Amino acid sequence: MLNYLHLIPNTLLFLLTFVAGIIAFRLKIIEDKNMNLLLAFSGSFLLSITFLHLLPETFEELGKSAGVYILAGFFLQLVIQKLTHGVEHGHAHIHPGHGQNIPLLSILAGLGVHSFMEGLPLGFNYRLPNTDTALYLAVAAHKLPEAMLVATIIRTAKGTSLTALGMLVLFALFTPAASIIASFLGTRYHAISQVVGILIPIVAGAFIHIATTIFFESGTKQHALTWQKTVAILTGVALGAATLLAH
Repeated sequence: MLNYLHLIPNTLLFLLTFVAGIIAFRLKIIEDKNMNLLLAFSGSFLLSITFLHLLPETFEELGKSAGVYILAGFFLQLVIQKLTHGVEHGHAHIHPGHGQNIPLLSILAGLGVHSFMEGLPLGFNYRLPNTDTALYLAVAAHKLPEAMLVATIIRTAKGTSLTALGMLVLFALFTPAASIIASFLGTRYHAISQVVGILIPIVAGAFIHIATTIFFESGTKQHALTWQKTVAILTGVALGAATLLAH
């Protein structure tokens, strides 16, 4: 029987993603400076949680073989990026000014895989304290700028039609759905639980790729480390470290 308490955080994650997308639908322009600072914060927070929580969990669970899966996940993200054109790390390698040139189906397919992957660790039972909560917060922070950019691309290609709204709903559902599926099947079938345990370091490798790419691509054209970006990064790292102290 499905654990209905597990539905609450996943419902909140869906709403957070959907509302962020709706905000982007309503705003014609999202200032690059504000978006870059949000990306810097979410990227540093995601990277901190990956190093402080996910990696210790995976090495404790799988031993040295975890490194192979982490490396595979890092390069798998390169393949996914070919489909998404970089939307998942907040920098689309396309020109949204020409809606007819946007490979929308490719982007949504790649983001579907990416979003499903990042939802799988949310449905796993962890040995170390605070890992599940910290990971949930990191994924939620990552979904904010991601959803805004996705919604901007959808709006540019499809306008504000019901089709565009349906695409946003579908995107917002992928991560919570993966979390629910992983939790439901993982607690009932040992083989599924083992598969999810292997997928987690793969996702961790993808997170490392995404977060480090955010650092290089968010900011000025010369990739300068401004004081605002420095503050955003340090805030993300500090909050990530604080999750080790929470009980």
